[in-house]
Amino acid sequence: MAPARFRFAPRVFELADRGPLSLALANLRARHGLALLDSAAGEPKRFSVLGFDPLPRALDANAGLAGLRAALRELERAPGDDVPGFFAGGLLLALSYDLGVDGEAWLELPREPWNFPLLLGGLYVDFLVRDEVRERTWLVLGDEPGDGRASVAARRAAVERELGSEARGSTVRRVGDLRRWTSSEEHQARIERCRRAIGEGELYQANLAHRFTCEVEGDPIDLYAKLRARNPAPYMAFLAWDEAHERRGALLSCSPELFLEFDGAVARTRPIKGTIERAHDPLLDRARRETLLASEKDRAELVMIVDLERNDLGRCAKPGRVWVEDFPKLASFARVHHLMADVVAEVRAGLDAFDLIGALFPGGSISGCPKLAALERIAELEGEGRGFFCGSLGAIGLDGRANLNILIRTLAWRPLAAPARGEVSFRVGGGITFVSNAEDEEHETLAKAAGIVDALDSP
Repeated sequence: MAPARFRFAPRVFELADRGPLSLALANLRARHGLALLDSAAGEPKRFSVLGFDPLPRALDANAGLAGLRAALRELERAPGDDVPGFFAGGLLLALSYDLGVDGEAWLELPREPWNFPLLLGGLYVDFLVRDEVRERTWLVLGDEPGDGRASVAARRAAVERELGSEARGSTVRRVGDLRRWTSSEEHQARIERCRRAIGEGELYQANLAHRFTCEVEGDPIDLYAKLRARNPAPYMAFLAWDEAHERRGALLSCSPELFLEFDGAVARTRPIKGTIERAHDPLLDRARRETLLASEKDRAELVMIVDLERNDLGRCAKPGRVWVEDFPKLASFARVHHLMADVVAEVRAGLDAFDLIGALFPGGSISGCPKLAALERIAELEGEGRGFFCGSLGAIGLDGRANLNILIRTLAWRPLAAPARGEVSFRVGGGITFVSNAEDEEHETLAKAAGIVDALDSP
């Protein structure tokens, strides 16, 4: 094994808590490589992490999961302080859906129209951690990591100075019309074609999505703050893509869905299947909860995906040590109610988070069943790549732990030539089975889009 290029000797300093790390994100906006994992609301609401100034080690999408494993091995843990939370230094990254299934090179998915990289993120030894329950915040700094950065004392002083300054945000607003790239009629026609394929036995279920874009004025960090205020969720995230310290793109996610949680011994995934729009009237909202719980179609969808995830996790599990918890569980979010369930496994010795990602990615809830057949059908019907939509964003730590979301309810942002202007793109979709009603499925996608549109349009 090649010797480590970098070291992580953590120095941990408790700070006066100033609220959610989304506020710290605004204060540190001049830093590069900003990566926020934001447990904003819902369950489980516990720890958030904000990484900045990653080590000078580029991640190579062409090298696959083996390349990511090699990149993480270039960072060596050295004696230091205990780090609170689930991330103790390592990779903060986003994986594009278009990477496809590990080990299935024959399945070549199309690229998305903006041609973003297939992999974003880096190796982090400097970050903030917040305990959302106890409302405590820590600054973690790597001591002499090996890339020539300033001393811990100097970096601590600089970060605390930036955090203590008044955050100067920008006004964010939508400019021009919101463009829908696939009409309602075409989306429903695709649903019917998918139903025919299911009826002919090609697959059981597929997740179909469509895309919106619009121009915006303002900084993506300030747009994230608006998104967070209107659509708080347990697996929110922000990740900036920089080149030569210039922001070339960003991901802004208000995801409610867990892709993978791994503590080094036990792995957990939490697929969502089943959605109903919330109502303002409490009695009607309660009735909609009961309707969703009683829906045979939605429960059947969840059963299929839970079975798929059991099979995927089983590839890495000890014999007989895969089980399901809380089936079905109803969770309520700002705009919709969801059905979900936990699929859990005791992982065989010698396997790590990369093996688990290889077995699970992309998530079954946003692809379909059987997974490979669903991926092929999705590519054919949607006619373009998805980019980071339905990919995953999160942390893979030096200590072997991992925590990653599924990138639904997610905006991609890119800059435009005009000053302070950018363009955002987002997709919304839903699972299609043979008994799906195209009009109802269309309405469900618009309910999922409502919170994003509200954040774009609100003052």
